[in-house]
Amino acid sequence: MGIDLKTEYKEYHTPYLWLENNHTPFMKPECILPIPSDSDFSIFNLPFGIFSSQKWSPRIGIRLGDFVIHIEELNRAGHLKDVEMKNDGLFLSPTLNPLIEAGPGCWRTLRNRVQLLFSVGSEQITLNENAERFLIPVSEVTMHLPVQIGDYTDFYSSEYHAANVGAMFRDPQNPLLPNWKHIPVGYHGRSSSIVVSGTNFHRPKGQIKPPTAEIPAFSPSKQMDMELETAFVVSRNTQMGSSIGVDEAEDYIFGMMLFNDWSARDLQSWEYVPLGPFLGKNFCSSVSPWIVTMDALKPFRVPMDAEMNPEVLPYLKQKQRWTYDIHLEAELITQKGDKKVISKTNQKYLYWSMNQQLAHHTINGCPMRVGDLLASGTISGPTEDSLGSLLEITKRGQNPIVFPNGEKRNFLEDGDSISIKGFSEKEGIRVGFGEVTGMVLSSL
Repeated sequence: MGIDLKTEYKEYHTPYLWLENNHTPFMKPECILPIPSDSDFSIFNLPFGIFSSQKWSPRIGIRLGDFVIHIEELNRAGHLKDVEMKNDGLFLSPTLNPLIEAGPGCWRTLRNRVQLLFSVGSEQITLNENAERFLIPVSEVTMHLPVQIGDYTDFYSSEYHAANVGAMFRDPQNPLLPNWKHIPVGYHGRSSSIVVSGTNFHRPKGQIKPPTAEIPAFSPSKQMDMELETAFVVSRNTQMGSSIGVDEAEDYIFGMMLFNDWSARDLQSWEYVPLGPFLGKNFCSSVSPWIVTMDALKPFRVPMDAEMNPEVLPYLKQKQRWTYDIHLEAELITQKGDKKVISKTNQKYLYWSMNQQLAHHTINGCPMRVGDLLASGTISGPTEDSLGSLLEITKRGQNPIVFPNGEKRNFLEDGDSISIKGFSEKEGIRVGFGEVTGMVLSSL
């Protein structure tokens, strides 16, 4: 398999105290595998996903460096005896839903146990053991949609994005609608068209009405766009009629993924009044394959930048408005292979927090289910290079992106790809999401 377990250990030279769930500090672990300092998948991350290979059917894995840890093999070897499991086949599930539903007593203990097993000083997995039994190179696996998504909601939580779009389509002097700063605006999307990273899709078709036309025409979209977003996965079922409090909402979140809500802007602009997005959004959305847990992200929690003005209603008031310092970027790759980073933004630019999104979603008694996906909406920042959609970057197609080879893009053409990446970094410790990619194919 090509793993040299006798390679010298990766040394971290920056003193660092890592906080466990009980906030007891201990010295940061060192991985038994050599992992580059710029890897998204350090020993501090250990995100969950679903993988398969020529040998194994789809099942649960944890990412570490350039390898997938085969959790069921760890279990069979007797390394996970302290993990609370409701059934013996839990780690063979083709989705993460049963693991998430088992509760934090299971998946939190599992992640902490894996971190210990693959850290220097572990008495159970060492260089003298055939650790290759538990490690599969990423190059040898296929990744799958990590959760069965029952319902999907997309929010509109970036004030920068909402103001930019409002100025284009409505009144530049009053770009935000009257409700925007009072509620986390959102719409219910189509979960059946959410796909895992690397899945390409065909350009959607529908009704388009240019401003100069009297009646709409049926056509493939001419304004294909991307939306740089993040999404979080619900970890607990709730009963119809019950609500989740804004300060307890994070207890209902398992982890986060990168999200690209592909958008057909010309279809959307014709259809969205009065009920919102429909065919312009429901044809495809892409997610990254690894779910980064909130435990892994907690050290990167920061106060939200934006102040709530005007004051929100009591059910949306947080004692502390936390967000996460997650660096995000999007790269456009043309059919000819030319590349250009078109956006660099950050999760912390959002106006509405994940807690507020989930609290508002359930305030009317809407029941949540394990695996439900809630997306942030396009994350745009305050500068020209931090805009999260081509609609904003190109000023609705009026200011094209120019590539070094002379190619230009107002919107995406057939054969173009988008790659979104994201990571958090602090004091030499990096926790990342990998990437979510997808390519626009010609219309069927």
